[in-house]
Amino acid sequence: MKLLSWNVNGLRAVLGKGFGEFVTTEQPDILCLQETKARPEQVPLPLELGGYHAFWNSATKPGYSGVAVFSRQQPLAVTSGMGIDEHDAEGRVLTLEYPEFFLVNVYTPNAQDGLRRLPYRLAWDQAFRQHLCILAMRKPLVFCGDLNVAHQEIDIARPRENRFSPGFSDEERSSFSNLLGCGFVDTFRHFYPDLVGAYSWWSYRAGSRPRNIGWRIDYFGVSTPFIQRVVSAAILPQIHGSDHCPVEIVLS
Repeated sequence: MKLLSWNVNGLRAVLGKGFGEFVTTEQPDILCLQETKARPEQVPLPLELGGYHAFWNSATKPGYSGVAVFSRQQPLAVTSGMGIDEHDAEGRVLTLEYPEFFLVNVYTPNAQDGLRRLPYRLAWDQAFRQHLCILAMRKPLVFCGDLNVAHQEIDIARPRENRFSPGFSDEERSSFSNLLGCGFVDTFRHFYPDLVGAYSWWSYRAGSRPRNIGWRIDYFGVSTPFIQRVVSAAILPQIHGSDHCPVEIVLS
């Protein structure tokens, strides 16, 4: 089973940039998207997604945030948000239950310039961590999406210069460590613990992507015992259309 996750930075925009061909080539069983920036009725989905069940959680604010999941298999249940009004207006979480695992697709809030939204971000992280831990008590769990944090220095091209930048603050990195410490595995680092230069996001400024001055902020995480089911994990930097590239795992 192939699972793909991609922050498309506007689904309507990426549709004209080879999105259909991407789906045809990759043939994911489950496709998770973040930052869709649209409601389903606003998006003319390509024929390539005709064989999928579609699930959306759009933000209350038009053209902002939003996540979606396209699944070949009909899930047992689908839940939008985390059941917390403070956190659920921005369309950031979708939870799907399958017979063998839960899947949580997430678009984590950015701490923003000057870390002005850091307190909210840390409160969000705590609520999201609790959401995952409660689910993981019932059955194995897979979470994926744009977590908006480069966890280790190896996950960012210029760690020293970005020490206090949103997404690489000590507080956000520690918060992500706490999440993994609750019984989850970063699948990419499980397979590639020392690989450098592996990034999933590049700023549009200063030709960052051609120079590979990037950040790894898009993840697939799984419950620790479930790592035995993960055959491979990959980042797909050859796929363009967004400032992020897709990430992937394959399950046995």
